[in-house]
Parts: sequence; C-alpha cells; structure tokens
Amino acid sequence: MADRQAKVAVITGGTAGFGAATTRRFVREGWKVVITGRREQRLEELQQELGGPDVVHTVTLDMRDRAAVERSLGSLPAGFRDVDLLVNNAGLALGIEPAWACDMDDWETMVDTNIKGVLYATRTLLPGMVERNRGHVINLGSVAGSHPYPGGNVYMGTKAFVKQFSMGLRADLFGKPIRVTNVEPGLSESEFSVVRFRGDKDKADSLYEGKNPLTPDDIAECIHWAASLPPHVNINRIEVMPVSQSFAGLHAKPTE
Repeated sequence: MADRQAKVAVITGGTAGFGAATTRRFVREGWKVVITGRREQRLEELQQELGGPDVVHTVTLDMRDRAAVERSLGSLPAGFRDVDLLVNNAGLALGIEPAWACDMDDWETMVDTNIKGVLYATRTLLPGMVERNRGHVINLGSVAGSHPYPGGNVYMGTKAFVKQFSMGLRADLFGKPIRVTNVEPGLSESEFSVVRFRGDKDKADSLYEGKNPLTPDDIAECIHWAASLPPHVNINRIEVMPVSQSFAGLHAKPTE
C-alpha cells in the first residue's frame, strides 16, 4: 500500500487501554498510526506487534509539555505527516476525595493533561487538516462531563471542557469538510481506575465486579465507526455505557 493510500491517525496516550486498542483497530484496517505515550518500552512493543516503524511511528511524550508536543507532532516524518485523524485519548483521573480534601497537585495534573494536552495536540495538527481540506478530530470525553458524582469534581470539569471544546471546534470549522466527534464512555475497565486509585488494583477491580463494564475494544469500535462513516457524515457525540450502568437520580439526605 502506497504511503498516501494509507490514511494516518495520531492517537495520544497509546500505551494502554483505549489508546492501544484503538491503535490495533485502525492498523487492522490498513491505517498508519502515530502513537504517543510516556512509557517508551510499551510504545516500542506495540510498534513491533503491529508491523514495525513503517506502520506505527512512536513518540515518547508527556502531553503536558507544550513545547514537546508542538515539536514532535509538528515535525512528523514523511509517510506520517499528512494526518487524517487525531484521537485525543491521553487523559487520567486522580483520586475520588471530596473537593475540600483533594490534593491540588492532582487537580493540576488532571487539568494539564485532560485539557491542555488536548489543546496542544489539536492546535498543532488542525492547521494541516484545514490546509489539506480533510480531517477528523475525535476527543475522548466521559459521561462524567454531563453527569456528576461525588468525588468527580475536577475530573468531571475537565471532561465537560472537552465536550464544550468539541462543539466549539465544530462551530469554528463550519463550511470546512473536517469532522469533530466527542466519545463519552461510561464505566470501562482499563488501567484508568488503577491510576485513579494510585495503583490499588484490588480497589479498581472491585469497581467492576459483577457489572460487565465496557472494554477498551468496545470504545475502539466506537471510534473506528465514527471515523469510517462517509466524509459528509459527522457524529457529534457518542455517549456509551454498559447495560449495567444507568442514571442514579437525585438523592436527598438530612444535612449535618
């Protein structure tokens, strides 16, 4: 397959979970993929698994580092330079404490990764899409961007920003053949919760026990579906939950 015949996707946070599953899904369909992540060894392992550097280009990168994002994604090698799809997947949640007990460093890390990282990657790659008159930005939001829960505080705020930013991009791109989609998963089993609970895998596992949660492959399928539709079709939002999850309703209890 010639380089230009192969579409190119950039997937941030590609070392595990949604990012790794999405990378595998697109490579199976003949795409070339740029994956970013902080864990160099994992990036290299995934590259070798999926066909080597001609198919997968790796970028060891912390999405909070604006200069590094602009430098790395702004100077991709030939064969990966004309990006057709950006999947802003890199993100995290830290802690589940109430707002008055949270660690401010955790709050800043979530803001810097979930918001600023999305901004840096989008601002770096979107001008090329506009110039080439084609492209698609898929952001990874969350049902937490619409539905509050105790302890979500800043994480929910970052995902609400991603939802609104996605709509803002659609407004700015009016009249241009460039698509924007916000994918909003509910309860999903991946390393995400292990990170949130600071490496406590037992605690993370208890969150999913008996609930048949979404998997990274489920979310990869949603992303691929949105990207594979005819170019004139834009999916604005995909909110997806496992059948076991629904809306908790409003609770009331006596104040202390």
